[in-house]
Amino acid sequence: QVQLVESGGGLVQPGGSLRLSCAASGSIFSINAMGWYRQAPGKQRELVASITSGESTNYADSVKGRFTISRDNVQNTVYLQMNSLKPEDTAIYYCNARITNIMRVSRNYWGQGTQVTVSS
Repeated sequence: QVQLVESGGGLVQPGGSLRLSCAASGSIFSINAMGWYRQAPGKQRELVASITSGESTNYADSVKGRFTISRDNVQNTVYLQMNSLKPEDTAIYYCNARITNIMRVSRNYWGQGTQVTVSS
């Protein structure tokens, strides 16, 4: 069994920073791409940032220059450093990872989501 557990969300004022973490655990053989998505009330879930196993990164235009995704392949963890936060960044943030388990079966896994609220 494989699990993704997120942490680091919360309430922050505009212009502030937060760091999200997502740790994968369980019967993992390898982890390919990892990423962060978000879903605001009444909107569709959207990709925020992704990082490949080779550490190539991709960002949504709305967060470029403000957010940084990184990963620790030893700890099986992906991070999202969010700076210069804006009210429009308010959403539930979900971690996603493409994981191959010890049975060599690959699939996408999702975390439970963590709330980020940017408000004064």
